[in-house]
Amino acid sequence: MNLLLMADQRIGLEIARWLFERYRADVALVVTISENDIFLAARDSKIACVTFKSADQVCSQIRSMGLELDIGLLAWWPNLVKAPLLGVPKHGFINTHPSLLPHDRGKHPNFWALVDQVPYGVSLHFVGQCIDSGDIVAQTAVPYGWQDNGATVYARACEETVRLFQATYPAIRKLEIPRKVQDIGIGSFHLAAELEQASIIDLDRHYRARDLLNLLRARTFPGHPACWFRDGGEAYEVRIEINKKSQ
Repeated sequence: MNLLLMADQRIGLEIARWLFERYRADVALVVTISENDIFLAARDSKIACVTFKSADQVCSQIRSMGLELDIGLLAWWPNLVKAPLLGVPKHGFINTHPSLLPHDRGKHPNFWALVDQVPYGVSLHFVGQCIDSGDIVAQTAVPYGWQDNGATVYARACEETVRLFQATYPAIRKLEIPRKVQDIGIGSFHLAAELEQASIIDLDRHYRARDLLNLLRARTFPGHPACWFRDGGEAYEVRIEINKKSQ
């Protein structure tokens, strides 16, 4: 197995460290956004690592190293992977996505799952020409309840992503990879730009109480902007906390 690992953020670091410890010989090349902790971990493990500047630059690095790659892994990778890089690994790319595909393809699935009240979870899927629409490799559901918000479901999705990858990788490295075609007709897709508009509360609009509570808790994520409204020329943010009442 010759694996191309493109990893970022904490989840990418956890997956990278796990691979370096258990399957170091599999990892042919690591690509990072900067000389961050993932880059340093690869260097400490004596694994080739480059920082991403463009798809063409990564393709050039691969050619110069004479690498023949079996599969690519996007571990919390922030950018879309397109041709020509998409076609470099012989068996394509597998992506980590924090939603129960085909629900909530695209951006901010933790927000939209609560707003739309659809099943939530994490998925490993093949990368295709359309965003988050490739065949599903493996999935895990992440149940949620009224005490959850955008932060809590995201945190559990992060944990489950690492566990799901660790459970699935032995099959991936043998190229015994399950594939299930997505039925995107029952799912949804959201762009990053939709989040801000969806977070505006109109004080003169009628909301169902259930829908308003779901909206407010979906955008409750400490350290990040919340739902907001404007009144008398001033803007106000709203965060909520829902706790189960003792009997």
